[in-house]
Amino acid sequence: MRWKAGSGRLFLRDPRAGRGQTGPPGPGPPPNPAFPRRLREALRFGSFRPLPFWREGVRPAPSHHGWLLPWRPLVLSSPARQLWRRRDGRWPISGKAGEEESGAGGRAAMKRRRGSPPEPGSLRAWAAESRALVDRWRAARFSGPGGAAAREVRRQRGAFGELLLKMRGLPAALPALPLELTVLYNSLLFTMGASDSAIKEAAEGICQGLLRVLEACGACGQDLSTEELWQKVLQEVTVEDLQAPLHRLGALQAAWWLAASRLGSTAGLFRLLSKAEDSGRARCSEGENELLSLLKAWQVPAEEASLPLVQSAKDLKEILCTAAAFLQGMQELEAGNFPTALSLLQEAAGGFCSKMVLSQIYTCLGCCAQRMGKPQTALQHLKRALQVDFQCLPALSHVAAVYHELGETDAELQALALLYEALQKKPPAAASSSPHFLIRTELLVHTPILASLLRHHHPSEVKYLLAQRCLQDGRVADAVEHYLDFLALLQEGLQQQVPLDGDSPLPRIPEVFLEAASALEQAGRHHDAITLCEEVISRTTDLIPRMLRVEERLQQPECPLPGTGLSQQKESLCCLAWRAAGYLHQGWAWATLGESKEAIMQFSRCLGDLLRVQIYGTGVEPTENLLPEVEVLQKIRLLSLIGRGTQFLELGKHTEALLDFQHSLQISPGDPAAAPYLVQALWKLDRKQEAAAQWQKFSRTPPGEEGQGRPVPLYLASCVQRAAFPGHEALAGSIRDYLGTPNGDSAS
Repeated sequence: MRWKAGSGRLFLRDPRAGRGQTGPPGPGPPPNPAFPRRLREALRFGSFRPLPFWREGVRPAPSHHGWLLPWRPLVLSSPARQLWRRRDGRWPISGKAGEEESGAGGRAAMKRRRGSPPEPGSLRAWAAESRALVDRWRAARFSGPGGAAAREVRRQRGAFGELLLKMRGLPAALPALPLELTVLYNSLLFTMGASDSAIKEAAEGICQGLLRVLEACGACGQDLSTEELWQKVLQEVTVEDLQAPLHRLGALQAAWWLAASRLGSTAGLFRLLSKAEDSGRARCSEGENELLSLLKAWQVPAEEASLPLVQSAKDLKEILCTAAAFLQGMQELEAGNFPTALSLLQEAAGGFCSKMVLSQIYTCLGCCAQRMGKPQTALQHLKRALQVDFQCLPALSHVAAVYHELGETDAELQALALLYEALQKKPPAAASSSPHFLIRTELLVHTPILASLLRHHHPSEVKYLLAQRCLQDGRVADAVEHYLDFLALLQEGLQQQVPLDGDSPLPRIPEVFLEAASALEQAGRHHDAITLCEEVISRTTDLIPRMLRVEERLQQPECPLPGTGLSQQKESLCCLAWRAAGYLHQGWAWATLGESKEAIMQFSRCLGDLLRVQIYGTGVEPTENLLPEVEVLQKIRLLSLIGRGTQFLELGKHTEALLDFQHSLQISPGDPAAAPYLVQALWKLDRKQEAAAQWQKFSRTPPGEEGQGRPVPLYLASCVQRAAFPGHEALAGSIRDYLGTPNGDSAS
């Protein structure tokens, strides 16, 4: 084995041949198709067998087979080429092509290694292959379902990638760069259009293309950032034939930067592309958005027929304008600049996008108008979103929220019912993304607020909202039905039916059980309510420590980390509140059934559980500074004392009732529910003068001054209603008669 002088090609010499032989022998026997085995024999024993020449997966004619005799070139398969690699990285071929290589072909290869342009035949072949791929895509994108289009995108991505690798196998040369940059543009379009995550892969491909341009011009930019690399290329490369490919590549770079929310880098790039910094600033000074002004001022390069594109730069410019307006509108909406956000979103709504994106823009317009305090305008935008795309279910959920804000319960419940029905149906295949365009607006706009506004609700969430709104509006029968449906959904699997993200309107599951028990109790199904409460009590028993020492004041970070002592303490307080509320509901249910002794037992259990908590503090803190969990526990204790006191009154145990009412007023001084019960207990104990004095004291308190704080949880609302004093007018009349004030001055 040795190198033949003059050509740099690898040859093998047959050891059986004569030493004086210097040229190739005559033709040998016909080739043998069993070449893999023969190749192994040749490598092992040094013998020579016929090896076929394969090229691009097509078996050539028999004339392309040759005997590897002395001084004939060795043709190896792909694995073998890794073993017999030439120093200049190129491979010898057999047959006529190999003979041409030994002469003028070798000299042409040396010129190409010095930066000379590739042969015209190679450029024509690459250009023809590029045109064939573009024509194939244009024919395939209009046919077949979405899955077939996605597979075609992957095939085209691989084909353009292979073509680009062929071209980059040679040193960069100016005559070949327009074709190479066009192939790179088409290849990156398929890369960026393959998926949302694939957009990031385009950044490296763009930088490699710019470095090839600098290499052809004799410059270097290895240590430059992407922004500096673009500035160097656009300022130093003045070749006219490269301007259009570079502008198209710049549009792809802008798409990548928009997807990464790098608006400043995008604006700087288009200042370089349009060479209109002064005019752009002038437009911006007149009140227009700077980035949109630069995008609109950019002159789109014309498309050449010899270098076709899979997506025109004109369409890409329109998509960039729409995405820039949409993205900036969402950023202004998140910052609270609602007028600016409204203007930018309206600009995006008039842009170039699919129906899916247009419905999303109208949904964001509706949310912006709602935050501006314009609910009717918000409804118009949201209804427009549903007209554009009836599958935009987030718009329907926002419609229900606007009706809730307006207090139109019937319309709100109707919207929620439609949303639940739509979610129950099997969603049709996604219609969205037009296969005609690889770069689309939805691939470029990604912000947290957009994901929050367009969040799709789970059917269990909508079912809970229906139950909650019905219970709040007093539609007890409907609320019971919806709560039972929700509990049936939970039976199918907790992880599948309950979303665990922080944006869900669902409360904790024990609270849902307690709300359902409240609805059942109001509907007269007291035993069912008792059963639900027993489920909550049994599930939370092992989660509560024997003693829990907490501070009543609000002295903790807003977002405690999971696993810390503070979060565990809050969790224990929540479990204790749910367990105590379960006993509270059971007590009121037994009281309604006329079982006073059983009711007193449940109220006592509730109070006994609350004794586990030791609350320490000054005791004079404002209500708004209390821990929410501590405030709920105090409310439960108050309602339990009132409930047990009323049952003592039913049994004629007025002294025990008086003690409970006095204790309740110590917890919440001047509470409008506990004060009348205290007066009634004193009155029944024949302590009428003291009762009248207490009545006058409480009557001087303006309505609504006492007992104000955070709204009670929904599962306690029915207990608050039950604790209201029923005989207010009768007791007031008795006290007026005793005091001799027929006009009721003391109660005024």
